[in-house]
Amino acid sequence: MKFFSSLVATSLLVATAFGQGVRIGAPAAGTTVSSGTNITVEVERPRSLSSSVEVGLVIGFLSCETDQDFCTQDPEAPAIPQSHKDVDPGNPNPYQNFSVQIPVGTPTGPGQLSVVHYALIGAGPFPFLQTQNITINVA
Repeated sequence: MKFFSSLVATSLLVATAFGQGVRIGAPAAGTTVSSGTNITVEVERPRSLSSSVEVGLVIGFLSCETDQDFCTQDPEAPAIPQSHKDVDPGNPNPYQNFSVQIPVGTPTGPGQLSVVHYALIGAGPFPFLQTQNITINVA
């Protein structure tokens, strides 16, 4: 019984942490972009019942031709997502749009767009680090 209660408590803690996460709202995975252009990356942070303090956000892009094993991140200014419910009633989650340039001369083919999110969660608070990735194509 003690094991079961520990398992339930751990599951609730993990569920709370993942509820504090972010997701990439745009562009959609598989989107084709051009080298040298700016794209809008929408970072959404769904609402949660527990408190959190946003600490940092990193957005990066790397062509998978450059590094097949891992695509690294370039720093981007941290932000506090704002609710745009009045502007976009179809998306009630707070989100922030960032303009990210796909570097000139980026090889064509797939690339990894990554968002790294760091926050402090709960009454403690405790640190929470998350990475979200999607693949986009450079034409």
